[in-house]
Amino acid sequence: MGCNAMNKILIKNAHLISMDDNIGDLLDTDILINDGTIERVEPSISTEAEIIDAKNYLICPGFINGHIHTWQTGLRGIATDWTLSDYLASIHAGLASFYEPDDMYIGNYIGALYQINTGSTTIVDWCHNNPTPDHTDAAINGLIDSKVRGIFLHGSPKHKPKEGMPHYSEIPHPQDEIIRLKKGYFSDEDMLTLGMAVLGPQQSTLEVCKSDFTLARDLNLIISMHVGGNFLTPHGFSVLKEENLLNNNTNIVHANNIPNEMLDLLVDSSCTFSITPEEELQMGFGNPLTKRLIERGGTFNFGSDIESAMAADMQNVIRFALQAVRHEFTLENYERNHSPPSSMSVTTRQAFEWLTIGAAKSFGIDGKVGSITPGKKADLIMFKKNKINFVPMHDPISSIVFHSNSNDVDTVIINGVILKRDGQLITKDLDAKLETLAVSGHRIMHQYREMQAMEKKEG
Repeated sequence: MGCNAMNKILIKNAHLISMDDNIGDLLDTDILINDGTIERVEPSISTEAEIIDAKNYLICPGFINGHIHTWQTGLRGIATDWTLSDYLASIHAGLASFYEPDDMYIGNYIGALYQINTGSTTIVDWCHNNPTPDHTDAAINGLIDSKVRGIFLHGSPKHKPKEGMPHYSEIPHPQDEIIRLKKGYFSDEDMLTLGMAVLGPQQSTLEVCKSDFTLARDLNLIISMHVGGNFLTPHGFSVLKEENLLNNNTNIVHANNIPNEMLDLLVDSSCTFSITPEEELQMGFGNPLTKRLIERGGTFNFGSDIESAMAADMQNVIRFALQAVRHEFTLENYERNHSPPSSMSVTTRQAFEWLTIGAAKSFGIDGKVGSITPGKKADLIMFKKNKINFVPMHDPISSIVFHSNSNDVDTVIINGVILKRDGQLITKDLDAKLETLAVSGHRIMHQYREMQAMEKKEG
């Protein structure tokens, strides 16, 4: 079917940060969007379309949040003083078990809407609380209804096993469920892409690792795993490499303190890495992996991780990530030369690349998003240039990375659909949905505290 004017959006006179080396940064540029796709980027386009006057606006690609447990949106703020052991004991061995499918839906729906509100147009949803297919379906429907673009990484819960049941480290990822999802929700991957969130060598046996990685390879899925601390299968990655099961669909999360030899093996195998610096430093993981990956030419992205502990705005994440890695390079220079560095180790533009085209390359979606390029999907965001925190604007990228917050995101377009305009989300019944999230979160916390009280009484 041909597209009429109602399918077209023409953005006029924009200050463009394209993140496409062949286009660059341009003033007074027009962008024509046709049926969800960027059709033209050039001055003075004239055609019948919905017009957006972007004079005095910055336009850039939407941000990509490379690692977020969106289902935890209803637990905002409970983990700000938790250690890793607190988190594992309270979330996976406790709170997660009280989630009903409706809780998964509303957490993912509001969590994804919040990502849109902050300027993230693609999220990598590491969803590892799927005890039943109903929970999984609800989580996916929350993303669908929000209209966010995403990669849904299906994971299984890590509840304490009941007597006579195998430990979760001995249970392969549910193949039937992955195939069901692949044939159902993800038969069309225009907006959502399926992947697997697995235990990996740190938390599962070698047999389980082989089973999970083989399934991901056979279905051409991203396979992602948390890495850090002691390994249940220390030689797991070496065996997986020998069997040609490591590749650019293998995504490693955290991995702050893995030995150089293991890191070299993973980088050499084209694995990608997701870094969540705020959460990693809070919970004692050690320095983020950023510096070591830069030195090795590794492929990486950044994520907000858990809203139970911190805000999920990618502007906050990338500022924190950039200053943390600069600090590491500075310390190294002091050790070598007994002085601060004479030049900046990592630039603000590099950090902005991490948010956009670099993250897209991490997940193999750079042919679809990550830059404002004709032929790519129309996922872009707009900032007013005359905001009190932007004027005078000497460097647009510095303004976004170091001076912006979610309130500065004026307009968000995903797949050619305007989802935020004039600083307001375009959605129905938001107040009622927020109340549903509040009821869900309070009920889960109440049930968890009742369980704690019962255990204390019995203990």
